[in-house]
Amino acid sequence: MADLELGTHDGVMVATLNRPDKKNATSKEMLEALRTALEQANDDETIRCFVLTGAGNAFCSGGDLGRRSKEMGDPTPLERKNQLAHTQRLALAIEQFEKPLIAAVNGPAVGAGMDLSLMCDIRFAAASARFSEGYIKVGLIPGNGGCWFLPRLVGTARALELLWTGDHVDAQEALRIGLVNRVIADNELMPETLAFAKRLAEGPPLQQRDIKKLMYQGLRTDLRTSLEAVTTHMAVVQSTADYKEAIQAFKEKRKAVFTGR
Repeated sequence: MADLELGTHDGVMVATLNRPDKKNATSKEMLEALRTALEQANDDETIRCFVLTGAGNAFCSGGDLGRRSKEMGDPTPLERKNQLAHTQRLALAIEQFEKPLIAAVNGPAVGAGMDLSLMCDIRFAAASARFSEGYIKVGLIPGNGGCWFLPRLVGTARALELLWTGDHVDAQEALRIGLVNRVIADNELMPETLAFAKRLAEGPPLQQRDIKKLMYQGLRTDLRTSLEAVTTHMAVVQSTADYKEAIQAFKEKRKAVFTGR
């Protein structure tokens, strides 16, 4: 059984972390397969949106500490660095992913599992979902970008509280503090997430990619630089067939059909 299962639905790729007996704890094979899937989806014009979820009743319980201790005993500093490299390469691959990336958090997301959800653009949570930056409880620090992603979502003070305590946050509290976009009944999580993803998949892909790029760049730059970048991108999008289609559809009071051209 593969550690990652892939499927496509009307322009949406769905990647399912698939170690339900281990609460979808990460493995080298899982992380490498996910990184490869993201890179391939990024280059595939038929894929317009990407959804990440977990098998069974968990999203991801983090790194597989049991497997590590069994395989490696007491790892050397170099071995520890190599362990981190897989998730860090994944984080960098996600940073390069240009299309909408949605996490459907179907249960506990702990440690590296929570960080994996934070790497996504949008998070939809099942009512049963829980989040914890649990590294501190096993004597570790967040090795997968938690210290970078979390404060950008909930602010520095709240992030430090969660990182220092490792406390669990339930779905409703996650919604209140801005950690997730929506809380959805468990049995409706994937249908609603897929419906939203398919809605995005019907949008103009170049414009979506530019919006994502400009927003994330804007978080790291000043207003003037951001506005200059918008001017450059605007000239490009206004030359596309999708822009012309959108204007024509508006005039004709119909739904636009976007081709990515």
